[in-house]
Amino acid sequence: MKEQLGFDFGTEQPQRLTKVSPARLSTFDDCPRRYRLTYLDRPTPQRTGPWAHSTLGAVVHNALRALFDLPAAKRTPQRAMALVGEHWKDAGFADAEQAARYRARAKVWVGEYVEDHDVSDDPIGLERWVSAPVSTTGGAPTLIIEGRADRIDRRGGELVIVDYKTGRREPDEFEARASQALAMYAVASARTLRMPCTKVELHHLPTGTVAAAEHTPDSLRRHLQRAEETAADLRLATDTLDAGADGDTLFPARPERRCSWCDFRPSCAEGQQAAPAAQPWDLLAP
Repeated sequence: MKEQLGFDFGTEQPQRLTKVSPARLSTFDDCPRRYRLTYLDRPTPQRTGPWAHSTLGAVVHNALRALFDLPAAKRTPQRAMALVGEHWKDAGFADAEQAARYRARAKVWVGEYVEDHDVSDDPIGLERWVSAPVSTTGGAPTLIIEGRADRIDRRGGELVIVDYKTGRREPDEFEARASQALAMYAVASARTLRMPCTKVELHHLPTGTVAAAEHTPDSLRRHLQRAEETAADLRLATDTLDAGADGDTLFPARPERRCSWCDFRPSCAEGQQAAPAAQPWDLLAP
């Protein structure tokens, strides 16, 4: 399988490996200040309250996971819709009326998804944790990549990474191919489950769109090289912080529009100045 993927996972461990997940790398790339507030500062600084779009996404994910835990004969659109109701939460919505409206929409999304897709096969992984030491140079491993994939299918002797989306924007093949998270899940899944994995898919519940991309060893390696570069910057900043250097200098804020809905907006003066505060329901799919 190593030859199929084109990677050398190595046998000799260096003295120090950096563990990285897609969430940590993405957070650091987007805003080093938010990374520090999320993962390093203790006690954790003040955060905003819940966001309705996050609540909605979690409900849909949980409902679909529960559906695949059922025997195949019971994975019906009606049962899927009922599971949305069972997992529903109102956190972050403007009021009970808005929450009820989106609960009804989520039921339709999930019901249509089950009706339009073959859900009879058992996934090889649901919210599956995967991890692998990797090297991008052919030498000893330099990183341990890890994370939790929404769903891992087995199709025709190969693995396929499936990621559910409930956001406002309909994804396309470019987004699927450009996703560092999906690429890292593919590499880690291949290593963990010992099967080839090059295909990744974004399943957008609001529109029913499936955006798929097929990776090559070169495209996966490019994602890992970018992850390695970010991890090196992150490790240097963290080590220097531990040595007593100034955290605001090492982990600068990157103020921009997304500061409106950052979880740590209450604890970041730069973010407050960069953009007005968003309402907790502003990022819901229309």
